Amino acid sequence: MTEMVYGAVPLRDADPVLPRWWRTLDKWSFFSVLMLFAIGILLGLAASVPLAEKNGFAPFHYVQRQIAFGALALFIMAFVSMQRPETVRRLAVLGFLAALLSLMCLPFLGTDFGKGAVRWYSLGFASVQPSEFLKPTFVVAAAWMIAASDEINGPPGRLWSFALMVAILGFLAMQPDFGQAALVLFGWGAMWFVSGAPVTLLLIMAGLVVAAGSLAYTHSEHFARRIDGFLSQELDPTTQLGFATNAIREGGFFGVGVGEGQVKWSLPDAHTDFIIAVAAEEYGLVLVLAIIALYGGIVLRSFLRLMRERDPFIRLAGTGLVAVFGAQAMINMGVAVRLLPAKGMTLPFVSYGGSSVVAGGIALGMLLAFTRTRPQGQIGDLLRGRR
Repeated sequence: MTEMVYGAVPLRDADPVLPRWWRTLDKWSFFSVLMLFAIGILLGLAASVPLAEKNGFAPFHYVQRQIAFGALALFIMAFVSMQRPETVRRLAVLGFLAALLSLMCLPFLGTDFGKGAVRWYSLGFASVQPSEFLKPTFVVAAAWMIAASDEINGPPGRLWSFALMVAILGFLAMQPDFGQAALVLFGWGAMWFVSGAPVTLLLIMAGLVVAAGSLAYTHSEHFARRIDGFLSQELDPTTQLGFATNAIREGGFFGVGVGEGQVKWSLPDAHTDFIIAVAAEEYGLVLVLAIIALYGGIVLRSFLRLMRERDPFIRLAGTGLVAVFGAQAMINMGVAVRLLPAKGMTLPFVSYGGSSVVAGGIALGMLLAFTRTRPQGQIGDLLRGRR
């Protein structure tokens, strides 16, 4: 009866998993992620060598680690993207509970690695940042709650998601990690907007965010220092922002040449937070625009596919994942050109970082799973049927 009403095509369960996955996958987004990772390796060959020499490692120590973490992330991304949305939701909820527990234990068991913010667990051979894994899993869990609240006799999912979001922001502020807190809030706000939340309520929340920022500026030296540096009319050329700004200016349109850049010898975070400065200096505006186009392509294609989706949960979860992914890329590049205050945030799939790239693989795997073409009809079929 459903097929007669919506014109859906029956599932061909007899199809092997891989051919069915490949046929329904958003291949442009999939290959865009691969290209971003390849660009990250290319930039890592230049940016990470000075740090490796400084720490007494082989020249390409960090590149080798990035390749290993990246291979794991791409495998996870492909595996997760093959799963049904229901399976992804279950795995995300379990992952969210584990990530939330890890976040709660950070003040007691975590370390700051001398950076002034307790954000990591040290495992000896590697480190883990729970907030990276919390972002995508919270988005999916919150989308499930919000979608369930719209059902007849459904639970108060909106209230539950709001309470969880506030709790998470509190734990992140304790580290402090205002950058990740902003991403969590932005992803949740995007889902609330798409789910039909009143604009007045969103404006009230925006006002509360401004008030919270003012409070943080007053009581957090870490936060105030970054805001003051951003608002200062004069830029200290010996700071990370100063080095990055100069590198971008020197790169011009085509860059100074492969391996000829100097910013990687001055920036301690050249291979992570300021990797885009290395790209701009050595390869110029051409590569920067290509990177922006890849991120923009993933975001745009995902939104277009989600607009045709009938399932409220999939629409909300996909929207939240796209919002967090796009916002993180925008914030990282915005910081490098001094459009935004310093956040300590990586560029997805391009910057070095085990937790960042693996969590990115999980997030994009879930997004690819939600944007796969499913023989269930599209939302346009339902709207036309109501006319």
